[in-house]
Amino acid sequence: MEQQRPMMDSGEKRLNELGYKQELRREMTLFKTLAISFSTMTLFTGITPLYGSSLLYAGPAALVWGWVVVSFFTWFVGIAMAEICSSFPTTGSLYFWAAHLAGPQWGPFASWCCAWLETIGLIAGIGTQAYAGSQTLQSIILLCTGTNKGGGYFAPRWLFLCMYMGLTLIWAVLNTFALEVIAFIDIISMWWQLAGGIVIVIALPLVAVTTQSASYVFTHFETSPESTGISSSAYAVVLSVLVSQYSLYGYDAAAHLTEETKGADKNGPIAILSSIGIISLFGWAYILALTFSIQDPSYLYDVNNETAGAFVPAQILYDAFHGRYNNSTGAIILLFVIWGSFFFGGLSITTSAARVVYALSRDNGVPFSSIWRKIHPKHKVPSNAVWLCAAICILLGLPILKVNVVFTAITSICTIGWVGGYAVPIFARLVMDDKDFRAGPFYLGRARRPICLVAFLWICYTCSVFLLPTLYPIKWDTFNYAPVAVGVCLTLIMLWWLLDARKWFKGPVRNIDVPNGKV
Repeated sequence: MEQQRPMMDSGEKRLNELGYKQELRREMTLFKTLAISFSTMTLFTGITPLYGSSLLYAGPAALVWGWVVVSFFTWFVGIAMAEICSSFPTTGSLYFWAAHLAGPQWGPFASWCCAWLETIGLIAGIGTQAYAGSQTLQSIILLCTGTNKGGGYFAPRWLFLCMYMGLTLIWAVLNTFALEVIAFIDIISMWWQLAGGIVIVIALPLVAVTTQSASYVFTHFETSPESTGISSSAYAVVLSVLVSQYSLYGYDAAAHLTEETKGADKNGPIAILSSIGIISLFGWAYILALTFSIQDPSYLYDVNNETAGAFVPAQILYDAFHGRYNNSTGAIILLFVIWGSFFFGGLSITTSAARVVYALSRDNGVPFSSIWRKIHPKHKVPSNAVWLCAAICILLGLPILKVNVVFTAITSICTIGWVGGYAVPIFARLVMDDKDFRAGPFYLGRARRPICLVAFLWICYTCSVFLLPTLYPIKWDTFNYAPVAVGVCLTLIMLWWLLDARKWFKGPVRNIDVPNGKV
């Protein structure tokens, strides 16, 4: 009796229609994809490193309500992307979407811009996780060795750079194994963050000897011109909301894994929207827990305090546990939970970055593409692309030895590139004729135009504010270098396009014939 062929997965069928072979293993379930997407956004990694500066700019009210406002607009972006993901479930995701949605005339240019924005953003994203993870580890070591007041060891720049490089290399090594390993680790990550988040959100205010009043948390507004140099209240509020804008993205990770996800045309959009929902709720709860647990707002930034004024969340944890138990053990444990979140987040972003580099190389959009598009013969992962991302990330971190604003610059580059990459396919979807769009299971219908318009305008605003100076007066050690870095990168990319790439880069390159030529 002839053996029946297994039914083709809906995601694989759509991938074939788009002109691509199924080369990666399609073994990811919705839960595993959600775990990786959730880990890429991460509960602690956006809020923790920028919490102190955001609180300083405009006080708790702007910080707390800023999260709510940013969450609201993030839903527009997520919903717009979920519809496109449902129609185009490919690893190339954003730049593939841009190419097809922009049409044959503008498709190659849109694809080129989107691909490089996303690549820059994701690789810089690895750097943000490595930097903030090293910063958390620096505080853990300081508290374990006796605190800043008790002669504890504060890691110098060279050791900080070593920690940064070490994390990057560990993530690269783990990403050279089969994706099942990453998926398993990311499931641990999801439960780690959920359980750790619940513990911190509940335990921290309970442990704190005193808590701030609700009026302080929800209504207190206070600028700090003596520290920031910013006297304008409106400007201070704009900068205080950066923590939320930096934290609430990364949900496109689910789209990068659609060639490895079962039923990706349905499960990809579900993973995107579920990630936004979970992070929106837990992130706000985390901000509230930290803010309610502040003992002395002015002491948080004192360079002579127990954490050397270097990491405000660490000082909040220390004050709470030391005040209650007269030791820092509890603070160290919770800082380790937060550090774990950075570790898992960096691992997931490395996964996403490598997939984008692989997909772009597959379409000959990266120098020496033949090297970076190679798949590991055993593990079926783009291992060369993984190590390229890690090497560039390490280069981005080298200025740590001399420059004080490295994290500000890397964070801005990451956000502008990553979120800016979202804008290209969303704008293309906004202006295209709906009859040219082949809808997937998740379809917005008439609602797509207003949703895409709000999403696009929000992205433009987000990218703009990350170019602003964050401290005044502007000096060499306070200057936001992101405009220069992003400007140089975009200039080189545009020159490459005008002088050479436009002659040969045609966007996504099909590697199978498509019946009737339909996409």
